Amino acid sequence: MSDFEFSSKFASSMPASAEQQQRRAFLQQGGISLGSAALVSLLQGSGAANPNMLPAGPHGVPKAKRIISLFMHGGPSQLDLFDHKPGLKERHGQELPASVRANQRLTGMTSGQKSLPITSSIFQFARHGESGATLSELLPHTGRIVDDLCIIRSLHTEAINHDPAVTLMQTGHQQAGRPSFGAWASYGLGSENSNLPAFVVLISRGSAARPADPLYARLWGSGFLSSNHQGVALRSGGDRVLYLSNPPGIDPATRRDQLDLLASLNGQQSAKEHDPEIATRIAQYEMAFRMQTSVPELADLGSETAATFEAYGPQSRQPGTFAANCLLARRMAERGIRFIQLYHRGWDQHYNLPSDIRLQCQDVDQPAAALIGDLKQRGLLDETLVVWGGEFGRTTYSQGKLEPKNYGRDHHGGCFTMWLAGGGIKPGTVHGETDEFCYNVTRDPVHVHDLNATLLHLMGVDHTRLTFRFQGRDYRLTDVHGRVVAELLA
Repeated sequence: MSDFEFSSKFASSMPASAEQQQRRAFLQQGGISLGSAALVSLLQGSGAANPNMLPAGPHGVPKAKRIISLFMHGGPSQLDLFDHKPGLKERHGQELPASVRANQRLTGMTSGQKSLPITSSIFQFARHGESGATLSELLPHTGRIVDDLCIIRSLHTEAINHDPAVTLMQTGHQQAGRPSFGAWASYGLGSENSNLPAFVVLISRGSAARPADPLYARLWGSGFLSSNHQGVALRSGGDRVLYLSNPPGIDPATRRDQLDLLASLNGQQSAKEHDPEIATRIAQYEMAFRMQTSVPELADLGSETAATFEAYGPQSRQPGTFAANCLLARRMAERGIRFIQLYHRGWDQHYNLPSDIRLQCQDVDQPAAALIGDLKQRGLLDETLVVWGGEFGRTTYSQGKLEPKNYGRDHHGGCFTMWLAGGGIKPGTVHGETDEFCYNVTRDPVHVHDLNATLLHLMGVDHTRLTFRFQGRDYRLTDVHGRVVAELLA
């Protein structure tokens, strides 16, 4: 149970009393709640207000105020979407040369294959926009906004399995336990909206009928940072956050009294123990109280026009879909949420790739393009950085038997593609190249740490200076690596 769920449930379960009613009258006369007073006192006196938080704002001039991360969980195939290799048609079915693979690791799913047959994409590619970027037929809506995108074809990672690869992408290390990007953003920059969390997570499941790889809550966790920086996952139905609504018989004023009493008790405990996490919990309780109004308003799409729903596609009226979550992401951007994380599951296409990737693209192509257009039309794209991609790419060779109209692809970290838009990114560009087999980067490589360093730079943050001392050493999102890729900047 998250802190928000815990605080909402606990604060909604305490009965009112005559003493609490007297306290309520006293507080109304005094003009300030005990909770607020205790929170201010604790945050000023204990250092829990984030001693390493950027004291005078960002290190540099920020181009982006927020990030929307559209994460395609499972690893979309760059060969079938973005990185066109027409020469592979002549080599289709031939053995991948050992010199191309060299000493790169294979997963346990294909390391025992007797043959690694080269597999060209069955999909057609075409150039789009003034930039002339080449995209798959599976992405017609993305093609219409291609001049707003910076497409990076030269990303690479050393991780070859899902969990370590996603963990590396989002926390800077393959092993669990470190803060996620959104937590670092919350820690370093705070929130623009005191009534909503700085970091919010939305999850949708793809249309491809396959077992979904697990998404652990630690991927949006705060690690060793205080727990108020963790991501808050919104549900697709009912209470968007568990226990956010008051139970029958509990009105807002009664709940306010409960929180004030709890804050007073926690304040006394903090004075004895000097534990900064106590102040964090008080802050969480207060945020949960404010979210009782702000979250339902955020999630209510009743004010959106028919034209907006049409732009995002037919699934945008169905809560929990990627399309509906993209629309919610725009509403979050309008309300100043610092880091908005969307996960779309189902991209792990070891088999039946042609049919499954078509379904996945039908889920995401139109909504992602509509999000860019919507942000642009509302004047928000220049200050919002949108990132689309997964944890790695897919292999040139087929996993399992290569059939005339069917194939699968294994994990591949040697090269993969992502795109960026808005927030200081150079639009209408393609960065980096891969070899003729789409197996190795041949020009302008971009490591995961380089990507994260660049994203932080666009937020006005020097990635080498956003650190936290834990267990005797300084930690940062980019570990001990990473460089800002200047070629991606406008």
